[in-house]
Amino acid sequence: MEFQAVYESPFKLKLSFEKLIQKMESEAFQNADYAVSHKNILERIKDFPELKDGIADLDFFVKNEVLMKDLLKDLFPPMLTKNEIKAIGFPFYNFFFNPTERFQTIIKKAGENFDMLIKDMDPHRFYVMCCCIVLRDYYNVQLNFAMPFIFDIPNEEGIVNHYRFLNNVDFIEVNPRENFNRLSEDEISELLDNFEDHELWKKKFPAESWELKGFAVISFFDATTESAISNLKSKLINIEDDKNLKAELNTIFRSIFQVADLEVGYTAINHEDNKFVRSPINGIMDSFILTSDPRDCKNEMLCEKNFNTLVDSKKYFSVSDVDISFQEYPESQMAKQLYEAGIKSAIFAPIIKEKKILGIVELVSKKKLLNSINANKMEIVMPYLVDTMDRLYTGIETRIQAIIQREYTSIHPSVYWKFRQEAERHIGFYNAEFDLPYRNISFQELTPLFGQTDVRNSSVSRNLVIKQDLEIQLELISELLSKFASENELDVFDNKLNYYRELLQTDIKADTENMVQTFILSEIHPLFESLKLQNIEYNQLVTDYFKKLDPRTNMVYDFRRKFDESLSSINKNLADILDKRQEEQQLRFPFYYERFKTDGVEHNMYIGSSIAPDLTYDPVFLKNLRLWQLRVLCESELQYNQFRKNLEFSLDVSSLILVYSTPISIRFRMDEKRFDVDGSYNARYEMIKKRIDKSTIKNSTERITQPGKISIIFSQEKERQDYIKLIKILQDQNILESHIEELEVEDLQGINGLKALRVAVNYKATEVDYEFVKVV
Repeated sequence: MEFQAVYESPFKLKLSFEKLIQKMESEAFQNADYAVSHKNILERIKDFPELKDGIADLDFFVKNEVLMKDLLKDLFPPMLTKNEIKAIGFPFYNFFFNPTERFQTIIKKAGENFDMLIKDMDPHRFYVMCCCIVLRDYYNVQLNFAMPFIFDIPNEEGIVNHYRFLNNVDFIEVNPRENFNRLSEDEISELLDNFEDHELWKKKFPAESWELKGFAVISFFDATTESAISNLKSKLINIEDDKNLKAELNTIFRSIFQVADLEVGYTAINHEDNKFVRSPINGIMDSFILTSDPRDCKNEMLCEKNFNTLVDSKKYFSVSDVDISFQEYPESQMAKQLYEAGIKSAIFAPIIKEKKILGIVELVSKKKLLNSINANKMEIVMPYLVDTMDRLYTGIETRIQAIIQREYTSIHPSVYWKFRQEAERHIGFYNAEFDLPYRNISFQELTPLFGQTDVRNSSVSRNLVIKQDLEIQLELISELLSKFASENELDVFDNKLNYYRELLQTDIKADTENMVQTFILSEIHPLFESLKLQNIEYNQLVTDYFKKLDPRTNMVYDFRRKFDESLSSINKNLADILDKRQEEQQLRFPFYYERFKTDGVEHNMYIGSSIAPDLTYDPVFLKNLRLWQLRVLCESELQYNQFRKNLEFSLDVSSLILVYSTPISIRFRMDEKRFDVDGSYNARYEMIKKRIDKSTIKNSTERITQPGKISIIFSQEKERQDYIKLIKILQDQNILESHIEELEVEDLQGINGLKALRVAVNYKATEVDYEFVKVV
């Protein structure tokens, strides 16, 4: 039984432990300590010549599990098996042997139907990466094609985590087979400039023309958040104000590309005059394309063909050898300029916003290290560069900062004074040439208030509309296939279509939508594109089909659009009410406020003397803030009851308040740019917040939160008495119904003894009165 790769490969694989065994024999000969530790295993493996010659039976590991674990003990220490995520296999392939316990646990949690594939690894890229191993290890070509290859692996909750992997290839060797092609230097240079030319790579590296013998030790680590990209984003946010940005961008890109002298430039494009031009951005980043005057775009990217490739296909354009390019195109001003500047290689990447090229990002080096292979690393940073350049061009930096301030509450006005105080302190010492560290910004002895208006059963509704859209699209496909079937053999697609129809009749799982979409986009749509070339009638049928799809996704998006737009409208409506009302309430006494849009809107508030130390704080401010919170949730319910009539997709909402009287402290987390509770004791409050959302009445399956009612969760009798008074005020104003339910909350994990008050909103009320009432 042979190893079968997901994609075609230039390699014939041979799983062998010969190099490992040779190393163990050498160590045993040279070192007495190693002789003792290796003697037993070296004796035992003599009966298994396939360990050196190559293992063909994939069941070998199962039959000889103890032997293999002993052989690999130095590489896989048993003490680390629960901690390390590691296995043996081959670079870029998706089968693994001898996995650590932690790796096995991760895969098990992903589910039985999970197929472990490298993210964005298509057949072409897989083939080229394998070829690059040959170029590096056999032809000694200096290639740095290491990229953050990622496996997306869901856990048991359906949350997708991203695992980056590294290959240790100390025990692998690359050998040519009978049908290999020996490459010349010119052929290698041609390959370096043609990453996308799949036929060229297959011609130079025929399938199974090379042997990959041995094994790789493959180590995984969680790379869900990449610190390097975070650093780049933080630099780009304040791009105009950072005087050292040029040097810092060069440092970041040098780290990404592993090229010591790499420099970053930028050149804008004037579409009206079809010219490369300078822009205000060149005050921050130089232009390597321009000298002084604007230059005609036509024929300037060394030759017309390559420039059209850059503009029309939106792909990166690389020059791996400027000297050769200048010899081929001596009339090109740009080639001449790069050559005279001593630049040896370059990458040009278009900045595209709304299908329009704004300009060209330039990476240049005085070494021949930039090429079409490592140009693909630009995919990591391009989204952030595009957004930044667009922001600079449109001149809305101030507005964007305001949106971030309003939408993400990074620095709320109530605590802005403390951030300014710390900044002024830091700047003062900095000017005096002191290296002063930033101090923690925190507020003590604050009373928290938490509330939310949640969209009920949003996940169920979302799955329902996804199912409806997919069923509609499969029906459209079925109708179209029936019109093509008379002249084409399409039975295999009919069978697959029926399979996915039946799949949608079951409960939609985390990967169901992706499976159906992949089938449609990667199999059905390419089929339709080929069929429409047969005759005019087919062309018209396929064209009509695509007109029924959403142009951004090429999928039916009717029910999902209604749901998404309705949910977005609900969130905006609820958030606007909160934002407006909290600004008014800040005039009573300042309090810290933040709110988040999820499937609904939730808000956090903190009030206490440390928020405004120059003012006199009285407990009455807390009581009135609680009354205000209750009022604003009632107003949200009343307005939504009217607003929902205009929605295409009607959804229920339910409101909740958590009462927590014990004062806590909050601290600004520099890594996440947000406030969080400070200390493990205060973390109990956050734990309760996360768990009460789906809580039920004790000894019942009924949810505490119900549409049309305000649920108030508390734990102390005094809190109950305080809120009975607040509810009575709103009952007297005819905003709440007269009946109050008193409930016990089912015990949650680590949380016992919670109780609840629940009272219905009077939807006959017209408005909520926010007049100040002194609650005693």
